[in-house]
Amino acid sequence: MAGSLLKSTSIVGSMTLVSRVLGFIRDQLQARLFGAGAAMDVFFVAFRIPNLFRRLFAEGAFTQAFVPVLSEARATRTPEEVRQLVDVVAGTLGGVMALIGGLAVIGAPLVMFLFAPGFAHHDPAKFALGVELLRWTFPYLPLISLTAFLAGILNAHGRFAEAAFNPAWMNVCLIAAAWWFAPSVEALAIGVLISGVVQLAFLLPSVARLGLLPRPRWGWSDPEVRRIIGLMLPIAFGSSVSQLSLLLDTVIASFLPGDGNVSWLWYADRLMEFPLGTFSVAIATVILPSLARQHSQRSEAQFSATLDWGLRVILVIGVPATLGLFLLAGPLVSTLFQSAAFTAHSVRMTAWALMAYATGFLGFSLVKILVPGFYARQETRIPVRYAVVAFVSGMAASASLTLAAIRLGFVAPHAAIAVATSAGAWINAMLLLARLRRDRIWRPAPGWDVFALRLLAANGAMAALLLWLAGDLESWITATFVSRAVRLAAAIAGGMALYFAVLAAGGLRLRHFRLAAG
Repeated sequence: MAGSLLKSTSIVGSMTLVSRVLGFIRDQLQARLFGAGAAMDVFFVAFRIPNLFRRLFAEGAFTQAFVPVLSEARATRTPEEVRQLVDVVAGTLGGVMALIGGLAVIGAPLVMFLFAPGFAHHDPAKFALGVELLRWTFPYLPLISLTAFLAGILNAHGRFAEAAFNPAWMNVCLIAAAWWFAPSVEALAIGVLISGVVQLAFLLPSVARLGLLPRPRWGWSDPEVRRIIGLMLPIAFGSSVSQLSLLLDTVIASFLPGDGNVSWLWYADRLMEFPLGTFSVAIATVILPSLARQHSQRSEAQFSATLDWGLRVILVIGVPATLGLFLLAGPLVSTLFQSAAFTAHSVRMTAWALMAYATGFLGFSLVKILVPGFYARQETRIPVRYAVVAFVSGMAASASLTLAAIRLGFVAPHAAIAVATSAGAWINAMLLLARLRRDRIWRPAPGWDVFALRLLAANGAMAALLLWLAGDLESWITATFVSRAVRLAAAIAGGMALYFAVLAAGGLRLRHFRLAAG
């Protein structure tokens, strides 16, 4: 595949940025029209449940298993055999996900109880609304699973733009639902379902142009389907431990007294997802087909170089993103979400959650980059083992820290949940990195010491500036929206300018990140 990883990443990142900006508009509209009360707590749970399964089985496990298998098939088999693989995977995946979706709709009360037991215990009305919303949102799962399948075909062929842009349609549908039908959370749930139809339809023409428009047929016993399923099962947990941790956050938050806890964590997570989805996921998406191809060609040196490139790029982006999210947590939440419905109290509580999640941003990002180093080699056991360790550690920490926060009278006990989730991400990332290093899968290229010094200097200068510009949160809460927006834009622009200026003064250039996608 011609071109460079940097170019491919910039394409994915720019297309994803469009979706993330629309996502910000969606979140702002929801915050201003619906606030952070009981109804939105329920909607976010009903939305998060199918979203979790999407990330576990569709965009997570399925993509990580399917893309390497399809890339290998393209390199070693005839075009007709590749088309047969696409047909049988489409039929089997669609059938299984339709069955799961149907069972979830029928058993919605049980599903809601499993994922938000606190609603049933504290507020039966919230629980009943959650069941109703879940019956609208869960059919989204089979639709988006087939969408992920089509995206995997495009990515394996080096076509990243369409799939990266596609999530924007969900935001468009939810913006329309919020704008026209507020304050009906039922309309938001219906918008989720409609978005699944739109996203699937959007990718069909692009796949058709490749001559791979699926003719689905059932093939559970097909050897390649069995192989993909065998890879998917452990990947479903190993590559998505952060999503399981976030779901655990929701379960524990549903038991906290009062309304708003789930919403505060949701809005904070959405702010963290902006750079995570725009940059970290973009890099991981681009390097997986390259790593799979390099492994099939037994090019160990190129494999290591691709991982090394990914780590350097994510540090250049991830470290300042972590500092920005932490130091500007209050200003970000106040500027983007504060309104009559989203009160000053919600701003403070969401800011606490964002600072807690920010401590784990780089850990989440590193996992995204490191996991493809295992799955491209079709090695699933090791990352699963590490993910289990991280998940269990985070689960224990979440329960214990939250209880301690409540007993000590901490004003924001929900933030303890986010701290534990961040700790789990770091444990997972460090175990993965150490194993790749120990097995010499990743061999650091020369220049890491100089690179680290450049990052230290640039991030230190930027952090000092942001700390000074952020000031006191109360000054943001009492300001007008225009004043907040101008002040936040100046802080972000000034921080970025200083950061890249210091990097440039230290000798870091764009050419240092050009790597052929071999």
